This record gives sequence, structure tokens and C-alpha cells, in this order.
Amino acid sequence: MNILILSRGPELYSTRSLFFAAQKRGHYVRILDYTECSISIEAGQPMVWFRDQALVNIDAIIPRIGSSGTFFGTAIIRQFEEMGVFSLTPSVALTRSRDKLQSLQLMAMAGVDFPKTVFSNLSYDASEIIEQMGGPPLVIKLLNGTHGMGVILAKDQNTAEAVIESFYKTKNRIILQEFIEEAGGEDLRAFVVNGKIIACMKRRAKPGEFRSNLHRGGSSIIVKPDSEEIATALKSTAVMGLHVAGVDMLQSKRGPLVLEVNASPGLEGIETTTGVDIAKQIIEFIEAEVAKKEKV
Repeated sequence: MNILILSRGPELYSTRSLFFAAQKRGHYVRILDYTECSISIEAGQPMVWFRDQALVNIDAIIPRIGSSGTFFGTAIIRQFEEMGVFSLTPSVALTRSRDKLQSLQLMAMAGVDFPKTVFSNLSYDASEIIEQMGGPPLVIKLLNGTHGMGVILAKDQNTAEAVIESFYKTKNRIILQEFIEEAGGEDLRAFVVNGKIIACMKRRAKPGEFRSNLHRGGSSIIVKPDSEEIATALKSTAVMGLHVAGVDMLQSKRGPLVLEVNASPGLEGIETTTGVDIAKQIIEFIEAEVAKKEKV
């Protein structure tokens, strides 16, 4: 196969892991910076260019699109889809999963549980929003935050009001979520490929921290998800329309609660923790999907 990995970081672990996994299976694979691509839009003749090179005879793309590049990256993916190229991450699914509000609304309609969330435009009275949440402690999140950045635990009323008012004054959109105290600074990351959980780890926050992200100094151990956690991870992935996803869940008294469905999950932490060759399984999935398209 002729595979393109759309990534701005050819040196990143995930990009390299996918690149070498594809090479080992005998495929021709290249890493291209999608921000250097352009598209020509014409009825019946869609085309993607990398600098001055027309990208033709491509069998599959593996988008590794950062959150800040979602708009442009999605346009590039959509153009490849118009050309009949298989995308590991569908353009619609990427847009859906990157919109925190839309993803929560879709999961709620599908019956997937997550921490109670409030989003409001009531910038003039933070106390009203806090009251809707049932009071502190509560978690305040930037809508465009990633890797635990822009996530604040407000333990009391004054702190919550000050943080909310500060975000509104700087024109940052936020959501408020209930604080799941019993989670104890831990969460689960389930890695889903083609409707199956192929690896799962528990992440633990470092002392004095409630965010369990490995980017923020958290640690991880391999775990086996129970039947309810499996069902939740698979359902939320399906709701987003993703072939591959990293589903973050909290273990609560009322069962697993989804924090996020990541459309471009990193491989380093979970491959290192679990020993599972996730990149290989992703390439095998792509092979099967491209083979299906060729038979049609």
C-alpha cells in the first residue's frame, strides 16, 4: 500500500511507531506535514498537493492532527476522502470528537454517562453557574484545552467565581464539571481499534495533583477493564464515529464516566505501559479496510 502519515512531528513517538510498523509490513509510507498541503476544489476532480507535488495513488492516510490544526487538517482529510482514499480518522469523526460540547451532547443522547457538565454564557454572574452545578468543588475546563492544560479544580466558592470570571474576561469559553472525588486522581485510558479494546491502562496523578495525564507527571499501570468499562468505551467510540480512539474514563460510584474520546491518541504511554504493539494492529486494520474498498 501507499500510505501517508499526516503529522507535523516526524520525530514524535506515535508518528515514528506507525511509520516503522507500516514499513515492517512492506508498505510504502511517507510522513508529510499537513500544514504544507493545499487542495484544489473542482467538481469531479478533487486534488491534494504537498508543496508542488500532486498526491496521487494514495491508498490510505493516517491523520495525526493536533488540536490547534483541526480546522485545516479536517479540510485536508475531507479532500482525500473525496478522492476515495481511506482515512484512519474520518473527517466528520475528528470534527465531532474535537468539539467538547458536541461530543458530550452526542454521548448524552446515546446514554453514555460522564460527569455532570454545565456550559453557559452567563458571564455576569458566576454564582448562578456554580449553583447549577450544585456548588463546589468543581472542575473548570477550557473548551480548547489539551493534555490537562486549562483544567482547574476549584475547591471553594470564591476560587470558583474568581476562575470563571477571569476566563470570561479574557474571552475564553469554558465548561464546568462535577468533581468525582472517589476517583482519587486516577483514570482509565482504553485504546480502541476497530470496535475492540486492545490495551488499557490506569493513570495516576502525581502527589498533590488531580490531573492524571502522563504529560503532567502522572504514572501508569496495566489494567483489565470490566464489562461496564468495555461497553462504555466502545459505545462512546462508536458515537464519535471513530475507528481508533483513546477513551478516558473515571471510575465512580455510579459506574464509568467518560472524560474524553481522543481521536488522535498518543501511543508512547500505553505501548510502554502495556507492551502491546498498537501501531502494528492499526496498520493491520488499515490493510483490511483498504482490501474491502478494492473489492467493491
